[in-house]
Amino acid sequence: MSYVVIATMIAKPGQEDLVEKTLREAAAEVHAEPGCARWALHRRTGSAGHFVMVEKWESKEALAAHGKAPALAGIGRVLKDALEGPADVVVYDALPAGDAGKGAL
Repeated sequence: MSYVVIATMIAKPGQEDLVEKTLREAAAEVHAEPGCARWALHRRTGSAGHFVMVEKWESKEALAAHGKAPALAGIGRVLKDALEGPADVVVYDALPAGDAGKGAL
């Protein structure tokens, strides 16, 4: 079973570029973590400071390891004063439906 994570972060005014840069720079390291099937950055249309990370992890163990990985710790250190508050992180169980290429992340 795979796990989908939606992590929402809101940058403080003036910190939008730092947040985007930090998340973009961490991507290669996170993508190399065992069990990472997707770690994709998005920004809310029309809102420079609202970021959403859409993630997919191959197992509960991979997701747990990601939570303790150096990349995530580094992101936390850099962004600790750049965000309005802690990231809102929600984990979902994947429920594929319909067309295999369209019905699941």
